[in-house]
Amino acid sequence: MRSTAEARRATVLNAAVSAFARTGFHATPVTAVAAAAGISEAYVFRLFAGKLGLFVAAAGACFERIVVVLEAGAERAGDAGPEEVLEAMGDAYAELIADRDLLLFQVQAQAVTDVPEVAEAVRAGYKRVATFVRSRSGASDAQVQQFFAYGQLCHLIVTAGLEQVPEPWARALTAGIRHP
Repeated sequence: MRSTAEARRATVLNAAVSAFARTGFHATPVTAVAAAAGISEAYVFRLFAGKLGLFVAAAGACFERIVVVLEAGAERAGDAGPEEVLEAMGDAYAELIADRDLLLFQVQAQAVTDVPEVAEAVRAGYKRVATFVRSRSGASDAQVQQFFAYGQLCHLIVTAGLEQVPEPWARALTAGIRHP
């Protein structure tokens, strides 16, 4: 059983992902995260090293959730080849980003990579995900690059609602890509 502090930390991280997803790093006060988590701002500061520490920890939690979901997708593929494992991981990720908070948090994190600590957290997260994808799937560097490129295209499709745009340019970008 997790300690109260560990449980609160997880609750705060979930609340932080949601709050930062909506209003970004710069516009989100710690008080908003604390209120969403149902705890005091002072307790948030006892759990995390300020707003930046909270955001960086939320980024880490976000990437952890991605790895867990990709692993579940890979498990569904069993001992299949790299293409099938990547497809299963992609399907699992598409289901994951149906959670707009998680998706928008990733977008917000990438938007503030001018903050060195955030840039490092984003790089560390992508390193972890890319290393996992390559090792678990057995895919080549080119296949891993394509997997990530499609993932970023999925971010664009979902955040901009391109599947709802009945114009040729939008159909070209969304062709063959489906999301839950």
